[in-house]
Parts: sequence; C-alpha cells; structure tokens
Amino acid sequence: MTYKTLIEETRAGLPENIHTGIVCGVNDQAQMVYHIGDSQHQTYYRSAAKPFQALPVFLTDIIEKYQLTEQEAALFTASHRGESYHIAALESMLKKLPVVEEELYCPPSYPLNSEPREEMIRQGLRKRRLYHNCSGKHMGFITVCRELGYPVEGYWKVGHPLQQDILKLLSTLADVPLTSIQNGVDGCGVPVSAIPIERMATTYLKLACPDLIQDSNLREAVKKMTRIMNHQYKMIASEHFICSALLQDPNIVAKGGAQGVYCFGLKKERLGFALKVLSGTENVWPNIVASILEQIGYSNKKTIQSLRSLRPSVIQNDSGVKVGEIKECFTLQKVTVDDPNVNQANG
Repeated sequence: MTYKTLIEETRAGLPENIHTGIVCGVNDQAQMVYHIGDSQHQTYYRSAAKPFQALPVFLTDIIEKYQLTEQEAALFTASHRGESYHIAALESMLKKLPVVEEELYCPPSYPLNSEPREEMIRQGLRKRRLYHNCSGKHMGFITVCRELGYPVEGYWKVGHPLQQDILKLLSTLADVPLTSIQNGVDGCGVPVSAIPIERMATTYLKLACPDLIQDSNLREAVKKMTRIMNHQYKMIASEHFICSALLQDPNIVAKGGAQGVYCFGLKKERLGFALKVLSGTENVWPNIVASILEQIGYSNKKTIQSLRSLRPSVIQNDSGVKVGEIKECFTLQKVTVDDPNVNQANG
C-alpha cells in the first residue's frame, strides 16, 4: 500500500501531527483521473455506505405509504447527531412506521453532539436506541423487511435477504463482483463492506450522475434519495459538519464514515472522489476536501469557504492566540495512460 502525507499540523514551526492517506477521483468514462497513493487499497465504507444501505427504502413506496416528510426520509441515509430536530423526526417516524424501538439492533446511546447529550444527562434521561446515530438506517431496514416479507429477526446478519440485496446493489454501482467485496461488522452491528477506494469513488460518481445507472428503477431511486439529502442537509449529520457544508451545495452528493473515510460526487463536473485518512481522524476532512475542490478549479467558492470556516488553517490556543498552522501537503496527481496506478473502473 502506498500513501502520501495529506495534512501536517505544526506548532511553532515543529510538526505535531502528520496525517497520511489516499485520494482517488474518477470521471464518467470509467477512468481514474486523479490519485494520491494506492487507488486499489481495500477500504471499509463505514457510514459512507449509508446511502447505499438506504436504497432498498427508496426502491419501494414506503415514504409515500407512511406519509414521511423529507426530513424524516433523510434520516434513512444519516449519521444524525441527536439534535432536537433529529429526535423530533425520529419520534415521529416511530409513530408512522411499523417499527418498535426495541427491535432496533443498534445499542442504546446518548446523542453524538455534546449539547443534547449533556442536556439529557442533566435531565436524568436514559440512553435509547433511538439516539444512536444509525437509528434511522435501522428503522429503514426493519420497515423494508416488513414491506418485502423478509423476517425482521437477524436483519443485521450478512446472510439475511435484505443485507444480500444491499450487497447486490453495491456490487452493481461499484462494478465489483460480489465475491470481491470484503465484509466486516460495523459499529452499529450490521455488515460493512470494503472495496478498492477507486470503486468507492465510482459509486459516488453514480450517486451524483444517476444517468450512468442502467437499471431505471435504481436510477430513479438514486435521484429521489440524493434530492432529499440535498434538501435536508442538516439531517444527515447536523450544522457545522462537513456533510452539511457540502450537501447544501446542490451540485454535490457526499457522506463520511468512521476511521477517516469520506466520499463525494460532483454533478456538473461528473467526477467522483473517495479518500481515506490513515490516522482514522475526521478532523482534517474539511481541509482535504477544500484543497481537492480548489485544485480541480471548483467554481462554487461559497462551498469552499464553508469548508475553510469549519477548520481554519490557523491553530489557536485557549486564549485565541495563534500557535500553529494546518498545512495541506498534497498535490493531486493527474493520471496519464502509462501511470501504473491507472485502473479502469469497469476493468
């Protein structure tokens, strides 16, 4: 595996943290056009898989049948942070959907964001499965099982018919044989898949450019899902997070996952990107993605400014005094025909 330094954090000129990683960009001709490091590195999606795990919902009429709002439907794709608007929508979904909270396989949790978590602890409220950041995804799983006549029991196991359906969808969108997909167990207990990072970029290209999807039903499901993600960007994480900064740009489809994985697709540019920070941190995502967009000449400066405001390049101490810098250390390598890292996305 080859990788490069992406971000260097310095304090008084001395390197304090160095974040290495891999970046890959593909175009709509099934070609890798940008890369840093090993584009074939097998990488787990983690929560960047949520849009694909939500597709079985969008392939049905569940949203219309149960009269879900866009805010509620967005939670099927979300890593929600437990803000009041997330909890209100989740409570509403529990009343509408054929789901009982105790059926959710994700464990009882407090919200990820500190303010709602601390407020619940102050009030003496107990942890709930509903507060887990993956609860919307699990509610979607159970509802699809009931809609398609699948057993709810064991819906989280890789051999369950629903999880097999999701693997087939991922295989189709990634152009990867089912036998080549590595499966593990994610934080919430459901299967999580690993594929080459180049193919991850391909899947987000297809989310951004669904005309590349041959199956008409799947194509329409992707259009519906990504439209809701863009409209309800706060629901995917919360304010002041990279997903919100990117998704409020209607030209971008994006989602991050644990352990440093981030993916996004650009509609007009017809490009898909995937990256992996090998330290596993998500703190430097805004710096990396902003630099990628700048390097490819992305036209929406407001989006780049939003990313820059999430994590400025100046490091300050507790008194607000500048004590260091965050430096982007990478230059996207444009792929040439004789580049040994070139791999056709359909090859």
